[in-house]
Order: sequence, then structure tokens, then C-alpha cells
Amino acid sequence: MAPFKRHAYDAEFKLKAVGHAVEYGNRAAAREFNINESMVRKWRKQEDDLRQVKKTKQSFRGNKARWPQLEDKLEQWVVEQRAASRSVSTVTIRMKATALARDMTIDEFRGGPSWCFRFMKRRNLSIRTRTTVSQQLPKDYQEKLVTFRAYCKNKITEKKIRPEHITNMDEVPLTFDIPVNRTVEKTGTSTVSVRTTGNEKSSFTVVLACQANGQKLPPMIIFKRKTLPKENFPAGVVIKASPKGWMDEENMMKQTNSELAVIPGGLTKELQPLDIGVNRAFKARLRAAWEQWMTEGEHMFTKTGRQRRATYATICQWIVDAWADISVSTVVKAFTKAGIISELPGNSSDTDSDNDEREPGRLDAVVAQLFNSDTEEEEFEGFVDGE
Repeated sequence: MAPFKRHAYDAEFKLKAVGHAVEYGNRAAAREFNINESMVRKWRKQEDDLRQVKKTKQSFRGNKARWPQLEDKLEQWVVEQRAASRSVSTVTIRMKATALARDMTIDEFRGGPSWCFRFMKRRNLSIRTRTTVSQQLPKDYQEKLVTFRAYCKNKITEKKIRPEHITNMDEVPLTFDIPVNRTVEKTGTSTVSVRTTGNEKSSFTVVLACQANGQKLPPMIIFKRKTLPKENFPAGVVIKASPKGWMDEENMMKQTNSELAVIPGGLTKELQPLDIGVNRAFKARLRAAWEQWMTEGEHMFTKTGRQRRATYATICQWIVDAWADISVSTVVKAFTKAGIISELPGNSSDTDSDNDEREPGRLDAVVAQLFNSDTEEEEFEGFVDGE
């Protein structure tokens, strides 16, 4: 007996058969299009879905929910969050899904990126985003790159400077609210708002410093005020106050027996290790902490009902946790990519790195593996003009 050969029919063909069946009946459509009557009945049930897909789509296999009850609860959660104008990222969706699976004792649930996007497709959810303009490099940037790297390598060789004595420092402007520029929302929604505490333009500065051997120095936080806040701050961070909110001569550490290498203008993305491979991961972890606090944290409100922002101490704890979560290999790779040092022993290219698309957040190592960031590619802004 010859093997039975299955035929694949696209959506356009199925809709023609459905149209014929509506007018003349299922049996007539089956005879007209030389197909089984059961297929006609099945396609008639799928008519609405068939009209929404591409004409060339041939199958709906693989898009059925394995855990429909979990997805029902998750969709309701997304709707509630968006009704309150809270931002919802694919990261927070996967975190919530994992929590729901744990509550529902679904042990085999993994909640990876591909599952998340299939869930969004099934529930008619999409990501709303904006376009950005990238920084233009100087015309002679190649020459400047070579000159700067040669200068650094010559100084390192001449003075026999070890990796633990090579330090990169950068001021990172931040805001008390860290809303995302895009959020998961029902497709077709005309207005997309994101809830904040109203402090997305209230700024402060975090000064980060790290060494070429991967060592990270305690972060310095400079709040935009005249006196230090009277709160109990966590250990592992230096707190300063400045009317301008950024580092000035009074807060600068005195240089002792050091060689200063100033990065040419417009080339920080190519030559500054913190910009190349550390700041983005650090900021992403802060955003995850803020999102989790906005969604699940304990909040206080003013008499008029306005939500108060996170306390200074809470923000400092987020910064300490985010900075501690940056791995040694991430820092070393950033210095290597900048061309400041060569690859150090024990830090090969196949070592895990936070600068890969690993998900930000204060999570244990096992859970963190579930959340490889796939949408949070943009960076949030810090200081705005006029501040």
C-alpha cells in the first residue's frame, strides 16, 4: 500500500473552501475542492483566525497554550497593570508567569523568551516602542582610536602598570523613576501611558569605578541637595550631597602618582570600558528593581493620592545590589574590548558575561537564567536639558 501523502493548504485556500461551504454546504465544498468534509468543518471554526493571518500561512500547529489557566491569569494581570498605567516588559511578564507557575505547582514551566512571545501572540499583545537616533562618530575616529590605545599601552608598558592599577571611572546620570520607553499592551490601543511617581526628571548621579582585573570600587551616589538625607543607608556605598547633583572639585579624589588618559570626545562608546560593557547591564538591573517595586512593593501616598517615590535608602540598596551583580568577567571583557588590555588568563571569550543578554534583576542564579532579556535594549535617560 502506497504511503499516504499529507497536503498542506494555505489560509487563502481554506477561506475559499469556507466561503463555498457557507453558500452551498460542507459536502459541496468538500467535493468542489477535493478535500475531506471534516476539514471543511474544522476550517469553518477557524474562520476568524484565518482572516487575521497571512494568506500563505498553512498551519496553526504549535500555537496552542500548554497551560491555558496560567495564561488566563497572566493576561488578566497584564490588563490590570496597564489599566493602572504601569509599564509591563517581557521580563516582568516572565517573572510573573514563573511566580504563577510556582503557585499552581507547574514544575515543568520554564517561561523562556520564545514562550513569552508565543503567549503575547496568542493574547493579542505587542510591544510599543519609539525610534532613537544613534551617536555619530567623528570623521577621524579610527585615527583617534589607534592613538589613544597606543598611548595607554605605551604607558602601561613603560611604567609596568598592573591590571589592578588601571581604573576607569564614569558618572552615570540617573532619575528616581525609571520608566521603560516601551510596554506590552493590547494591539491597536491608541493611547499608551506608563505610570510613575512623577519623579522621572528628578535626577542624581552615580559614580562607578572599576579596575582592569575586574575589581569594582564602591559606588558613589551624589544626590541633588545641600545636605545628606537622614536615612539609614546600606553598607558598600558612598553617599554625597551636591546642589548640582553631580561631581565637582570638592567631591573629586586627589590624584596621587597616577597617569590620566582623557578619552577623545565622541568615542566613549568605543574606548570607555564602563560605557562599552558595564553601564548598560548596571542600568538594566536598576530598572528591573524599580519595575518590581512599582508592581509589588509597599507604597506610601500623599494626602492628594499621589504615590511617593522610593526612599533614598531603597534606591541606594538597588544600586548596591545592581553593582554587586556585575561579574568580574564582564568588567575584564569591557577593558579588553576597549583595547586597553589584552585578554587576562581565566577570562576567555566563552565565559559567561553580564553584557550578554542576561536578564537584569536581583534574582538567585537559578531563577535568573529564566530571564534572558530580549526586549529591553534601550537605555533610559538621565539628566535633561536645563537641569
